[in-house]
Amino acid sequence: MAKGIREYLNFLENEHQGEILHVEGEVNPAGFDVTALLTRLEKQSNYPLTLFSKCLNLKGEISRFPLVTNIYASRKRCALAMGLGQDQVGNSLGLEYALREAGRKTPVELSKQEAPVKQVIKMGDEVDLSEFPIVRHHYMDGGPYIDMTPVMRDPDTGAYNIAFLRTMYKGPRKLGLHMSPRHNWQIVRKNEEAGKGTPVVIVVSHHPAFYLGALNVSPFGVDDYELTGSIMNEPLRVTASETWGDSFMVPADADILIEGEVLPNVREVEGPFGEFPGTFGPQRLRWVIDVKAITYRKDAVYQDIFVGHKDNWVLGAIPKEGTLYNRIKGVVPTVKGIHLPDSGTGRFNCYISINKKVNGESKQAAFIAMGECDFVKNVVVVDADVDPFNEQEVMWAVATRVQADNDVDIIKNVKGNTLEPSQTDDIMTTKMIIDATKPLGRPFAERVRVPEEALARVKVENLVSQQELAKLTGGKINGQDV
Repeated sequence: MAKGIREYLNFLENEHQGEILHVEGEVNPAGFDVTALLTRLEKQSNYPLTLFSKCLNLKGEISRFPLVTNIYASRKRCALAMGLGQDQVGNSLGLEYALREAGRKTPVELSKQEAPVKQVIKMGDEVDLSEFPIVRHHYMDGGPYIDMTPVMRDPDTGAYNIAFLRTMYKGPRKLGLHMSPRHNWQIVRKNEEAGKGTPVVIVVSHHPAFYLGALNVSPFGVDDYELTGSIMNEPLRVTASETWGDSFMVPADADILIEGEVLPNVREVEGPFGEFPGTFGPQRLRWVIDVKAITYRKDAVYQDIFVGHKDNWVLGAIPKEGTLYNRIKGVVPTVKGIHLPDSGTGRFNCYISINKKVNGESKQAAFIAMGECDFVKNVVVVDADVDPFNEQEVMWAVATRVQADNDVDIIKNVKGNTLEPSQTDDIMTTKMIIDATKPLGRPFAERVRVPEEALARVKVENLVSQQELAKLTGGKINGQDV
């Protein structure tokens, strides 16, 4: 069965009960009701996938579209989306992503009659974005925002590029678009220099593996339709767009698509917007999308990312962990694991573990991470005995294996990311490497550990009663209440 959001939700409902929180009460997404509820849950350290069945649209009416969010706030749910086991949430998740990222799958073309996303088609004056339950996320946001993935096509190579870009609701057929100077920005710039608009299709709702694929950090020119199919582990099914026909193919199994044109040399006020670092991006003059068509399934679900929170951070981290592992392993083959933790918003802090064989490998690994991903700002490199997914262990290594005058490097005037709030320049930033590995060539204090033989021999369940064991397992033994 082709992968779509409904298939994923049904899978969770049937195979992993408890992952979905159903909200039956009426909510106003543009009035902060959705993000207020998610924040309350977050303060309790609860991060369920949340499905709102009764949402107001921007007209103040009950929308025909239920809204789903917080999908990616759990690495378990991301692993399940990629067809992995529920326990493959650490290094194995990034490694599987890295394996798939190296492959490509040619998209499969469907006719419009076969494409689920073509069940409802609205063109021209029929188009009305206000029928959607568009979310306003944080108090200073300039308005409700669609924060999913626009797709563009390079006019020179024809390669498709998918990226998470925010689009601000400005009217029934008008969106504001923010872009940093990355791949989509290059595509729009090329078209503007030729005096042309840029075709764009916003994929508002699709299977979670599609969005994990969209966040790869492969070089400009890689066809994201082919790469995303590899991440999904099945070819992406595509069909002709309504606006441009088969000269611009669109994901056939999406739930909702918005087709439009980025108008050439037109700029309007956009923002502010609460971005992934957990801070507001400023109001700026930005591009405008003229919406041409909307297509969707009859039972379509509207998706949203809780930007600036765990939903946003985990989604951004996993693809980069996989990509960076591939890049580093080519030069430092003893790399063991890479993690971009929530504490760095899944982007700015990078923990790398290596089985160091020669001095200098730590910095080599760190330089590759910073060079391959401009988000990465602070890199901590640890030995193979430290789990990069356990932040307490990483900080222990920093505390016990680092002398700042020898092991910390500050690198100035490096290209950064425009959304990093501490930067004093729009482009340039300062980055840091902490080498928390033990030095080679001289004695160093050995880490304490209990003998492996004793760990294998001594079992808690053999030494305590069932009642005492239940205290350690939340009142359950083998999944059963005690």
